[in-house]
Amino acid sequence: MESNQPLKINRRQFLVRSAVTAGGIIGTNIVSKSPVFGQAPAIITAEKMRPGIPFGVATGDISENNVVIWSRSDRPARMIVEYSTSESFRNVRRIPGPVALETSDFTARLNLRKLPQNQQIFYRVIFQDLNYRNVYSAPVSGSFRTPPRYGKDICFVWGGDTAGQGWGINPDFGGMRIYETMRQLQPDFFIHSGDNIYADGPIQSQVTLDDGTIWRNITTPEKSKVAETLTEFRGNYQYNLMDENIKRFNAEVPILAQWDDHEVTNNWYPGEILNDDRYTVKDVNLLAKRARQAFLEYMPIEYYDNPERTRIYRSFEYGSLLDIFMLDERTYRGPNSPNNQPQQSPATDFLSRRQVQWLKRQLLSSKATWKVIASDMPLGLIVRDGATDFEAWANGDGPALGRELELADLLRFIKNRNIQNVVWFTADVHYAAAHYYDPNKAQFQDFKPFWEFVAGPLNAGTFGPNQLENTFGPQLVFQSLPAGTRANRPPSEGLQFFGAVRINAYTKVMTVSLRNLAGKVVYSVDLPPEKD
Repeated sequence: MESNQPLKINRRQFLVRSAVTAGGIIGTNIVSKSPVFGQAPAIITAEKMRPGIPFGVATGDISENNVVIWSRSDRPARMIVEYSTSESFRNVRRIPGPVALETSDFTARLNLRKLPQNQQIFYRVIFQDLNYRNVYSAPVSGSFRTPPRYGKDICFVWGGDTAGQGWGINPDFGGMRIYETMRQLQPDFFIHSGDNIYADGPIQSQVTLDDGTIWRNITTPEKSKVAETLTEFRGNYQYNLMDENIKRFNAEVPILAQWDDHEVTNNWYPGEILNDDRYTVKDVNLLAKRARQAFLEYMPIEYYDNPERTRIYRSFEYGSLLDIFMLDERTYRGPNSPNNQPQQSPATDFLSRRQVQWLKRQLLSSKATWKVIASDMPLGLIVRDGATDFEAWANGDGPALGRELELADLLRFIKNRNIQNVVWFTADVHYAAAHYYDPNKAQFQDFKPFWEFVAGPLNAGTFGPNQLENTFGPQLVFQSLPAGTRANRPPSEGLQFFGAVRINAYTKVMTVSLRNLAGKVVYSVDLPPEKD
């Protein structure tokens, strides 16, 4: 990633430059020589000569005064970012960025650093053609707000599970409408809790609903089968970015992204060999390598040339009120199993010792009032993998065993070090819920009480509810599904859910709400901060 110093240019200079570099080529036609005898020469319009930006722009990994700007060209081109604190782009700053090449599927990102705090930033991305240096793309614009240090409420949204179970982009339904509902809240940022794509979930052109009506999907070749090649994994992200709601949302709301299973294949773990006739590639490690590259290319994450240097678990400081800790519960886990081992070992890893130690250090050093842990899987809900194995932490009622030993160690650490105001946010199970973990009602009791909130799906089939186990004493405070809800309900039934959080700048109270497709609050709770 390049970090060149910005060049100051004023608005008049920008307009003049744009007129020369863009207007100078519009209206020009180029006749190409045909390689086939007798065939009429092709006319290439000037507009087609310009690099295109088919999937819009996005921001992510926002923290204090830094943010990552992401976009994709349709050809080899240099990314250029211009930004200003004025919507009219007065006193605009221009930063030449990296080159988007075929090796990264023409995606590019630039980290803007040392931005002013608590400030609305307006930006636009332009791509410069590498062969014709005076040819530029049309600019694509976006905006975001930098974190405040003090004196301003913080609002964010979270959820997971996008384009799953065959429910894709339906223009008749208005596309992935829940993203527009979230955007209208004008959140400061968005935590995507995993299943950004369903690489194992092909999208068919139409699905017959229970009432006989037809749900019609936009389809693409890459979304018409399970993803195995790098091109197919990339195509899954491109598919989602065809939705206008997502593109509009991405241009205005910074994303903090983590992954779960469907970015690769259902319930995957390292070393797994698939028993699935849909796949010709059975080696999950090979699938995961390709899937990881596509995830890092298409998410607005600070990305290095070597994907192994890029950790999916990471943390973000968001002023004095909030720190966010993003977990990776896929890369380092042991095999899915009955999960009943009495002692910790590599087979019981879920986060891994290295990630747990990192999280402990981060929590211990945090000075923020609230510590949000973004977990791509819930803690106390039982998520099965087949008849005998388990996919998440939980393995049923009883003492802490298997993967739960890792969680017990972390919760004990939080209690012993008196780390205050830790709240967990998750998705994965395709409904919304609020759980209060009470040590007085738990089998393992050496922890401080805490809350866990579940949201989703964002545009996928609705399932659940799942069974809660008693190991850590979770109490069901709320769940979003009406009695008798059948599995895999389509988005058109309205049972899509996201979460919204507001932290009051003065009282420091965290208000957590769970909302439906229309934005209606279906549950809300105020959490006052702990006091020493």
